[in-house]
Amino acid sequence: MKMISFATILMTGAALMACGDAAPKADKAPAAATTSAAPAATEAQQSDAISPLYKDGINDANRGDKTGVVRLHGTINQPAGGEVTLYESEGRNTIEVAKTRLSNRSFDFGEIEVSRGFYKISLNGETNATDIILNPDEPDVELMFNSSRLTANKSAGNSKENTGWFAYQSMENTNNSEVRKLRSSIKDAGAFRARIEEQIKQKQAELVDQQHALMDQYPGTYLAKFLGWKNPKYPNNQGRFFEDIDPLDNSAVRSLAISDRVQNMMRTFSGGTDSGFLACIDLVKAHFEPNPVALESVLYTMLDGFYNTGKETICQYILDNYIFDEDCGADLSDAIRIRAQGIINLQLGKTPPNFQIDKWDGGTLDLYETCAQNEYTLLMFWASWCHKCEQEIPNLGPVYAKYGYKGFEIVGVSLDQVRNTWEKAIKDNGMTWPNVSQLQAWNSPVVSEYKVTATPTYFLLDKEGKIVLKPKRYFQVDKFLSESLK
Repeated sequence: MKMISFATILMTGAALMACGDAAPKADKAPAAATTSAAPAATEAQQSDAISPLYKDGINDANRGDKTGVVRLHGTINQPAGGEVTLYESEGRNTIEVAKTRLSNRSFDFGEIEVSRGFYKISLNGETNATDIILNPDEPDVELMFNSSRLTANKSAGNSKENTGWFAYQSMENTNNSEVRKLRSSIKDAGAFRARIEEQIKQKQAELVDQQHALMDQYPGTYLAKFLGWKNPKYPNNQGRFFEDIDPLDNSAVRSLAISDRVQNMMRTFSGGTDSGFLACIDLVKAHFEPNPVALESVLYTMLDGFYNTGKETICQYILDNYIFDEDCGADLSDAIRIRAQGIINLQLGKTPPNFQIDKWDGGTLDLYETCAQNEYTLLMFWASWCHKCEQEIPNLGPVYAKYGYKGFEIVGVSLDQVRNTWEKAIKDNGMTWPNVSQLQAWNSPVVSEYKVTATPTYFLLDKEGKIVLKPKRYFQVDKFLSESLK
């Protein structure tokens, strides 16, 4: 399974994707099969024609950003109660805003100051969460969840924003599911391939029609504006690709609009080449440069996406030219540099963050201490449900046996959630090396710190804890150790 993210941008002639088993993030469907990249459009091919799919969702009522007080409350059908958390969205990232208790199936955040955009509400951890819209134009928002699972049956009777958004989520999920089924049947379609491709186009057109209908039904809402950003006004003009997204409108940052548009631009105009990516990056940067808030968000979106797909030379271009450059980075805050440092620390020759996590068989493992006790330590992110891990682990056993007495250690970091399943997998696979887990799956803090988007993911560290190799397969580890541990 692959996670939909900016990492699905095109790479070397194919969609940029994290390989292996990847995170089914809440409200994230598995990505469609990898498709070949379209050639970059030449200047002669580019056009100022307005797309028939485009519809302007902005009017005087929802133009720009707005900050104000909103009372957020509601009910969740969970008799046991628990903790309800509210997060503000920034692209695909979230920032915690507030917490409250669920008592007698009710929760109430009281009056909180928010700005227009998407937020996430969760019950007892980020795994059980759903996206909502908050807009000061609606000062009272009551949400009703008729199940303990927040993505299930839900309603928002007094909120046009969320009534429309919940309806759209259902439409989009159904449409995406139908498109995925059609795509999966193409390889065996034979003479019917063209017919299936036409059916896919029809399904995609149906979703656009539904977007436009909701925009007409809920004019002046943030939802209408967001749906209007779904389809670029000038889809065939690289220089005008972002023209319909106002760079000064910070409400765009609190949505997937910018990151989705960046992904779309890379797919359409890069041609899958480094030079094509760099040209797109420069245009995106130029568009959002008037607004440091949006600029920081989009720079990190691109940096994170290219890192997750192994394009570290592209990451370095963004770091050197736009984030740490004395001129271009002058208006950026320290926050973007701190976030960028997290990616820098995961590059070859750098030292990734330390962690102390409980081991499956007792005690706590300190990564830096483990590294100091060995010549090389292989950090392996894996999961009991990962099919590629099932293939890799039996091959790691002989490598461990061959080099373990020479100063080689393996530390398994599991992305499991259920202790019994995790422990059974360790025993069944004969994993004799140390294993740790925070039992929070993709929401584990260590997974976030190491920016793991697929399993298995490897980092080979030296005695000082520095990254000496970022292998994809076990045999690359074997080769390195055969040359380094004589």
